[in-house]
Amino acid sequence: MELGVTAPERRGRSTLADGRSLGWSEWGAPDGVPVLLCPGAATSGRLGFGTHLLAELGVRLVAVDRPGLGASSPRPGRSLADFADDVRELRSLRDLNGTAVVGNSQGAPFALACAASGAVDALALVSAADEVAAPVFADVLPPGPRDMVALAASAPDRAEALFAEFDPAAMEEMVLAGSAESDREVYEAPMFADAYRSAMAEAFVQGGAGYARDTVLAMSPWNLDLSAITVPVDVWYGEQDASHSPDLGATLTERVPGAVRHVVPGIGGAVLWTHAESILRTLLERRAASRG
Repeated sequence: MELGVTAPERRGRSTLADGRSLGWSEWGAPDGVPVLLCPGAATSGRLGFGTHLLAELGVRLVAVDRPGLGASSPRPGRSLADFADDVRELRSLRDLNGTAVVGNSQGAPFALACAASGAVDALALVSAADEVAAPVFADVLPPGPRDMVALAASAPDRAEALFAEFDPAAMEEMVLAGSAESDREVYEAPMFADAYRSAMAEAFVQGGAGYARDTVLAMSPWNLDLSAITVPVDVWYGEQDASHSPDLGATLTERVPGAVRHVVPGIGGAVLWTHAESILRTLLERRAASRG
């Protein structure tokens, strides 16, 4: 199986108006349709997806390091909306007008913030980390995640300090432990494992603070008006995914006007890599339709 995790073809940092920089990785033709990737937890933009498909599809894939991860400057106290502002500025700096966005795993709330602010033209949420702080999930979360959500709500600084103790080895162990066998076959494939470990090592090059801030933001109320999203949204989950959403995104999909949910059999959280072609083709079609 071709997983599309080849090394980036272009890498760089863009300087924002406030002097901070955002690191990015790119694949595909520089003049292709821009697709922005908000990577999953504790990974830099080094880990792409579907890179073997980009030439045929005419896509320019751009993966962005969130503040404090990889090559991006820290932004203490940042919010989800702050990231959307950064993306809006990056669009201008990197000629990314007409951008579609893919939010994978913990990157999902950041991608939703971009859509809610009007910074992108179409959105695919893949194995999306759900808004576990939402009241609808209060009684269905397992004890461990429920305790973490409660800590993020009652003592966010303590939660951030706790998450900052994680390192790449602990992250890999946690991901594999919570994955279905179908996912582990992907994650343990040599090419994927090498790319994944490289992306995690890059993400933690500044320490664990960037990952910790991401995690507290994802586990806290998002404070996003999802009902105001006007761009097309597709929500993708593998049916064997037991870690990202208590109901495989059913509630999340209902909260976004016109969103369409896809539940893919035979896979769990690795669906971004096993079904990259379907995800990208659907995203491009939805983007084209929305632009008339």
